Amino acid sequence: MNAEPEIGGRAPLAIQVEAGKSYWWCACGRSKTRPFCDGSHKGTPFSPVEWKAIQAEQAWFCACKRTGKRPMCDGSHKRLAP
Repeated sequence: MNAEPEIGGRAPLAIQVEAGKSYWWCACGRSKTRPFCDGSHKGTPFSPVEWKAIQAEQAWFCACKRTGKRPMCDGSHKRLAP
């Protein structure tokens, strides 16, 4: 069985990140604290993805869960069926 994550949104989420801080991106699409994990993946084949900010900046996290650059947006949401 090839499980697909739920689509958590159809546009990337801009987050102001802090240098040196770890962020745990939701990979399952179920989280209520998007784009970050809230533990909703329990019982699924998905696990959150750790991403550590190198510098303070605005980062664009994927919401559709189809990115090839996990956890950052790569534009994959533009190819989703309506």
